[in-house]
Amino acid sequence: MTTEADVFGALPASDPEALARLHSRLADAAAAAQLIDVAYRVVDSPIGKLLLAATDVGLVRVAFAVEGHDVVLGRLADTVSPRVLHHPRRLDAVARELDEYFAGARREFDLDLDFQLAKGFRREVLRHLPEIEYGHTASYSTVAAASGSPRAVRAVGTACAKNPLPLVVPCHRVVRSDGSLGQYAGGTELKAVLLDLESRQ
Repeated sequence: MTTEADVFGALPASDPEALARLHSRLADAAAAAQLIDVAYRVVDSPIGKLLLAATDVGLVRVAFAVEGHDVVLGRLADTVSPRVLHHPRRLDAVARELDEYFAGARREFDLDLDFQLAKGFRREVLRHLPEIEYGHTASYSTVAAASGSPRAVRAVGTACAKNPLPLVVPCHRVVRSDGSLGQYAGGTELKAVLLDLESRQ
């Protein structure tokens, strides 16, 4: 049986384009045979490299470089499926909408989302976050009330901090009641950058 390693190993080390083409063909074949449960790609953005991952249901993960993309991929293999493969074309629509967002040409994302990495109340919180309009913010307490648990302010903070789909599910728009930013997976400075981007459009 010929393995992917056998095929790649036969290529000259100095031909990365051929290697990329072969990988693309293998990824397409794996997708056609329904052997990919999680497809991923890494894209450049004004805030650094972003890891995008999707299942057949929809986008399942967006990760900042500071989170460690290899670590995130390992967790996806452990929690979703070990059948994780680099298949950029599966994420073309996500990459395009993110480009439009950073260019100020998109205020809402129109993507299928897979919330399987958020359970219970955390998932309920995430479903309410897109209701916060572009260019606006809401307090953790306001989001808690909208999610049906007015006293669960700390739990809302946890849900935002562990949001598997930042940017697309806009947890950066949730701030403290006193107007201070609060925590963010990409860092407080990045949260400020995103809010500034939206306020200028």
